[in-house]
Amino acid sequence: MTAVYSIGHSNHDINTFIALLKRYDISALADVRSHPYSRFAPQYSRETLKVSLADAGIAYVFLGKELGARSDDPACYLHGKVQYDRLAKQPGFRTGIQRINEGMNRYSIALMCSEKDPLDCHRALLVARNIFDSGISIDHIHADGVLESHEHLESRLLAICKLPEGDMFKAREQFVAEAYFIQGQRVAYQDEAMRQEEQLATS
Repeated sequence: MTAVYSIGHSNHDINTFIALLKRYDISALADVRSHPYSRFAPQYSRETLKVSLADAGIAYVFLGKELGARSDDPACYLHGKVQYDRLAKQPGFRTGIQRINEGMNRYSIALMCSEKDPLDCHRALLVARNIFDSGISIDHIHADGVLESHEHLESRLLAICKLPEGDMFKAREQFVAEAYFIQGQRVAYQDEAMRQEEQLATS
């Protein structure tokens, strides 16, 4: 039985989005966006979304401070780019994961961010990865309603990064870890001001 789901709000209208949640009996949405506001999809701004979900009988919790893709800590950056492995070691991140684990006792939870494909989003590459590695099953809800297991997502990640499922010299887990790093570098938040400051400091 799936313990946790993930979903991207993409450009869905709110009724379609809520229908996807109800299709899988989601009773609580954990918003893992660092900044829970959207100029292009205002229906997913924090306060508006919370009201819409409450009307549908779905609880809402904002965990962007703990599980968001950006950090106020410069130690989580390298050349101005967020490093997911460093974020995962932050006390706040571990607190957020603990809150998800505790919430599973009462709710069927979906992690939500904005990106359509979970492989383009930290909800899969950072948050779901850490939950999955702790032994909890995760499924990703795609825009068409199709479920993708996290196991399958990792195989798709290997293919995208042009890495094998394993060979005689390295186990699959090593290739998967490498693929997470490659994709993380592709999609992680880049703070241009921080990068430029670093360049000036070293020039």
